[in-house]
Amino acid sequence: MTSLIVVLFALTYVGMALGRVPGLRIDRAGIATIAAVVLVAIGAVPLDDIAAAVHFPTLLLMGGLMILSARVGASGFYEAAAAWIARQAARPRRLLAVTIGVGGVLSALLVNDVVVFAMTPLLCTGLAARQLDVRPFLLGLAAASNVGSAATLIGNPQNILIGQVARLDFWSYAAIAVAPAALGLAITFGCIALAWRSSLATVAVAAPITPAVVDRRQIALCGGALAVLLVLFATPLPREISALLVAAGLVVSRTLPSRQLLDEIDLPLLILFAALFVANDAFARTGLAEDGLRALIAHGLLPDRLALLAPLTLLLSNTIGNVPAVVMILQVWHGIPPGTLIGLALLSTLAGNLLLVGSLANLIVAERAALAGVRLTLRDHAKAGVPITVLTMTLAAAWLWLGGFMAL
Repeated sequence: MTSLIVVLFALTYVGMALGRVPGLRIDRAGIATIAAVVLVAIGAVPLDDIAAAVHFPTLLLMGGLMILSARVGASGFYEAAAAWIARQAARPRRLLAVTIGVGGVLSALLVNDVVVFAMTPLLCTGLAARQLDVRPFLLGLAAASNVGSAATLIGNPQNILIGQVARLDFWSYAAIAVAPAALGLAITFGCIALAWRSSLATVAVAAPITPAVVDRRQIALCGGALAVLLVLFATPLPREISALLVAAGLVVSRTLPSRQLLDEIDLPLLILFAALFVANDAFARTGLAEDGLRALIAHGLLPDRLALLAPLTLLLSNTIGNVPAVVMILQVWHGIPPGTLIGLALLSTLAGNLLLVGSLANLIVAERAALAGVRLTLRDHAKAGVPITVLTMTLAAAWLWLGGFMAL
């Protein structure tokens, strides 16, 4: 039985690395779901223990944030932001800076996957009309969404998970992470501006930009809801309850059908998380994870130092993906020091910029761009992604060391 569980667990993470099953239209969520079902069917996780294996507070917080972001999208805010960005096209480098700034800030306050999902097709349409090479701006959006999301515990799925499981304080984490994230956005601009300097030298042609239909009252309502949520995060009320209360308030509307908001919840992402929780619980029950952890401790290889944590997050994020990597690390390694948890949140997020497959946000940008007729290749991404990752991770590691949060 143990051998079968290990094989299924390994195949699950091979699937996370590949992203799909060759010859079949099964994505990461589908792969994880099949693995979880089989593991439950063979008794690796008893039926009565499934609920205990899944960390529901994380899923509830993500669901609440998705409803908030959906209400923001319904107000026309994303369309307005994309149209405003496109109007800066007469100066491509300024346009790149604006794209990175807007993408980074929005991703710090809303789940980055939702931000890039909404803005990618809008940027493709607006910038193609100005006859600009859309690729550097899309890469700027993707990279900024990763870097900006590292600033908070609600910016991306893996940070949400780390914050929820470890009960990290929202504002204490932000106070530490905002500075390296802000400097990381500047690094992102510099790397893309250099790597794509020929494309950014192109002069944009004049073209009419369709004005966005914006409901200012709805935008104000969403801004107020976000402010309330951030205040609630400073109270003893659990974050998932805070998010659900705000989401429940936003569902109440005289003009917007509640089904429209609920349809925007990314169920495949939530299912991916739940299935990975089950798969990791099955592996943990074999006892092999604890044996491996004891071996690492015995050989001085426990990744509670920057010299080990940084390369580990870089490797795992760009093979199995940063979300599955964090799920696995938290399931296997208990009692992680607070400083290491902060480092894990920062470094696993920044590591996602190395390759196109390193984060869900990168893949969403590539897939949404392809639907709009823009092809982003691995090479396109790596041109700026590699230096962005090396520099931002080095900066974050130095920040954590100088701040006394982690040892070298």
